Formats: sequence, C-alpha cells, structure tokens
Amino acid sequence: MISLEAGPRPLVMGVVNVTPDSFSDGGEWFEPEAAIAHGRALLAAGADVLDIGGESTRPGAERPSVEEELRRVLPVVRELAADGAVVSIDTMRAAVAAAAVEAGAAIVNDVSGGLADGEMAGLVAAAGTPFVVMHWRGHSADMQSRAVYDDVVADVCADLADRVEVLQGQGIRRQNLIVDPGFGFAKTAEHNWTLLRRLDEVIALGLPVLVGTSRKTFLGRLGVPEGSEPRPPSERDLSTAVTSFHAARHGAWAVRVHDVASTVGALDVADALRESP
Repeated sequence: MISLEAGPRPLVMGVVNVTPDSFSDGGEWFEPEAAIAHGRALLAAGADVLDIGGESTRPGAERPSVEEELRRVLPVVRELAADGAVVSIDTMRAAVAAAAVEAGAAIVNDVSGGLADGEMAGLVAAAGTPFVVMHWRGHSADMQSRAVYDDVVADVCADLADRVEVLQGQGIRRQNLIVDPGFGFAKTAEHNWTLLRRLDEVIALGLPVLVGTSRKTFLGRLGVPEGSEPRPPSERDLSTAVTSFHAARHGAWAVRVHDVASTVGALDVADALRESP
C-alpha cells in the first residue's frame, strides 16, 4: 500500500488516458494495448502511481456511458495492477470505481470529490481505499461558467474542508482522504496562478495534497502574444515540470503529470538543492 504521508519528495502520478478525446494526447492511448504499453513506459520513467481514466474532463467534453467507461479502463487496470503497479482509477462513477478496485486499483481519484455520484462515498468507505477529493463545481460542459470566487484560495480551501467533513460523515476515514485544489476546473488562468502562489494554504488543511497542473491551458499561454492560441499540450511539459518543482518545495504529497521524465528530472533538482553540502 502506498503511503499517504507527505515525504521530502512528492510521488509522481503518471496519467494514462484511455479516451478518444483527451485534451492532452488526443486519444493516442485509447486502445487497451497502447494504454498498457504507455503505463509501462511511465513506470520505467519513474512514475510511482498510474492514474487510469476513461472519461475526458476537458471543458465541453461529453460523458461516455458507464458501459463504455468500463470497457475502456478495466483491461488496463487489470493488466497494470497485475504487473505490480500502484493503480489509481480516475472516475466519477461508483460502479466504475468498484469494478476497478476489484480489478486491482489501489486509489480512487474522483474529480467531483464524490458529488457526481451519491453512491461513491459509500463504496470508498466500504473498500477502505484512499480517495482523492478534488475541488469541483460541475461537469465539463459548463464548469467554466462557475469560475467566480471572492478569494479563490480561501474559497477552494473552505469548499474542500466542508467536503472532507461530509465524506467523513459518510464513513470515509480522514487518513484515507487526499485533497486536490482542482487546477483548471472552474478556474481562470489567474485563479490557477493564485492557487499555485498560495499552495501553502492548501497544504495547511492538514491532508495530503495532489497537484494536477499538467499541460493545463494556463501553462500554454505563457510566452504567447495576447490574443494568440496557446501552445499545444505537448509543448507544456517543461512548464509542468517547473510547477512540480514548486509543489515539491511546498510539501505536496504527489504531482499528477503526463510526461513523467521531465517531472522526475525537476524533482531530482529539488532533492539536490535540499541536500546539505
């Protein structure tokens, strides 16, 4: 079982999107064989956890059926877990989470924090698996219309604290909860940067924190002239690695990334700078 104690170096969670329409890789790993091979490559590059998801959460994405989501993820979860990988299932559906845990998944990562499916909390409580609770304000189709905050960091922290309390009341043990501030979900670019600048306030909630900035649009706008299209997702890995370095310096439990090698390199630098001469 993987530790939820924040160590001197964040764990690296490698993303395996088994979707035809992911914003980051455009369905490159949609077929099970390709997704399994990609997961193995991420492990070889240094990933500690593989986060396998069958539903795109990019803005405006349509949801697949439960049956289709299961068809996408279960062969991948089963094979990679059998390899000995620590597998996280990225889903908002209790039925998918239950099947994935039975197939070997060790973590449930729900971008809705249990809000999208009323049965999720009970399933996770019964299974006893770690549960990632992301800050969420609605499904991808209209989430950006809800990016309104008085103080984004204070509001996100308050929402997460409230959600954690509810989930504990539904039987999930606090020691199994991980929080994620939800970069890019109902957040503007400035909201995302503010959350990163004030990451210490999220860490101060006293729970393991997962940071998921990888290839997000706000990183793609760096260095691009006003009014121009952001750089494509595949060109955002260096910026992602810098945010992983930042997360390491502030005590994040884990970072969720598409390109594992660049983030592992950034964390190696953070380790070297922390060591005494």
